[in-house]
Amino acid sequence: MTSKTCRWGILGAAFIARKNWQAIRDAGNASLVAVASRDLAKARAFIDECQSSAPHPVLPEAMDSYDALLARPDIDAVYIPLPTGLRKEWVLRAAAAGKHVLVEKPVGCDSSDVQEILAACERHGVQFMDGVMFMHGQRLRRLREVVDHEVGRIRHIASQFSFLADDAFAQSNIRAHGSLEPLGCLGDLGWYCLRFTLWAMNFAAPVRVTGSIQAEVQAGDGVAPVPLAFSGTLTFADGVSASFYCSFTAANAQWAVVSGDKALLQVSDFVLPFSAAHTQFSLTRSQFVLDRCRADMLGGHHIESLDEPSNNAPGSQESGLFQTFSSLVLSGKPDPHWPRISLLTQQVLDACLASARQGGVSLAFQA
Repeated sequence: MTSKTCRWGILGAAFIARKNWQAIRDAGNASLVAVASRDLAKARAFIDECQSSAPHPVLPEAMDSYDALLARPDIDAVYIPLPTGLRKEWVLRAAAAGKHVLVEKPVGCDSSDVQEILAACERHGVQFMDGVMFMHGQRLRRLREVVDHEVGRIRHIASQFSFLADDAFAQSNIRAHGSLEPLGCLGDLGWYCLRFTLWAMNFAAPVRVTGSIQAEVQAGDGVAPVPLAFSGTLTFADGVSASFYCSFTAANAQWAVVSGDKALLQVSDFVLPFSAAHTQFSLTRSQFVLDRCRADMLGGHHIESLDEPSNNAPGSQESGLFQTFSSLVLSGKPDPHWPRISLLTQQVLDACLASARQGGVSLAFQA
């Protein structure tokens, strides 16, 4: 490509797409050309609302056809926030149209979906990536250094991502809808916990997994119940263990802890950084000191702040997501790392769910 700007289209006017509307604008190497919805009025309303909050220099066009958007020669890449149950069809169509594809997570209903998606993207020579924003923040790059050089040998990784849904959630929200979002909280929230765990382990695969469903909603005849609260464990070959909890039934939480033999790394907001002009994490090296009758636990707690906006600004992790993806598109050289880690995340998720549906038995993991 000779252009210095990656030209984007959005398939669907989902809520999460509002944040990415601004992220495209803030990326510095991207522009938004069009937004498609099956309802033209909905696409126009989406554009009007977003433009009033975070205006693009050129107003994106509203379209009432996903296929028509994919046929446009002035669009290089598409962002697809459609429900998981509909996603594979449109990723396959986008890849066949020669469009590079960024999708929301989970990538598919199961690993076979993801394998089909990735094969199509590879066949058509387009970049594929899932939309985990924290992978593209400055903080995660710094955390890599801390995990590798200051935490020591990892012993355990723990994480939680949860929010408390209202009483109508199970009946009215698509995340509790069996055909649209069959993986429920595990796909919507657990994906982040699993991705952080795998990232901490440099994407080594676990050797065993377990899963447990604490709450679920019936999804109708012939459709498996949708998880509303889920916990799981992973065991790795070198003895490292990991645990995670994701839920629509608990208060807001998004913390992650990496425990090593030298220090404890804590991130209180690993998915969505708390609103501020900076991002943070903490490293703890506690010491127990015994002097005759006196016993002291010395905190050794150090907070490090990074000059990185938390959200809705150039340099934030969501703008980094679109900047990274756009750079790959403009380079003409797809990076296989991103589809590879999407597939591994989905495979581990599938294994945890399989364990849960077999009563929480420990399963050997096979990629």
